[in-house]
Amino acid sequence: MIAAIVLFATLGDLLLAAAMQRIDLDSIRARRGLPGASWAVVTDLRFLGGVLGMTCAFFSLLFALSHAELSLVGPASASLTFVTNAIAAKFFLKEDVDRRRWAAAVFVCLGVGLLTR
Repeated sequence: MIAAIVLFATLGDLLLAAAMQRIDLDSIRARRGLPGASWAVVTDLRFLGGVLGMTCAFFSLLFALSHAELSLVGPASASLTFVTNAIAAKFFLKEDVDRRRWAAAVFVCLGVGLLTR
């Protein structure tokens, strides 16, 4: 259940970030105003895919909470999503993920390990 939350949340975050990097909101807003900028965002397929991913993550979270304790599901899903977001940002969005972020991801993994015991 936690894996589904992490997968969908990471996919949603990745698609939302890709959409927002692709859309030049400043120039669209200058030409067509705030309604035009809003329309450009909500009609972008990556944005819509990101919203779908986040929706699936939310419902996966609800399902997980109906079967497991919040003290496990909440921290485990949030922290593992942090790790997978760093990996996805590095390899799919070509972001510069420095050593500090990788170290933080390792500590997050250690913390999740402590939660499962």
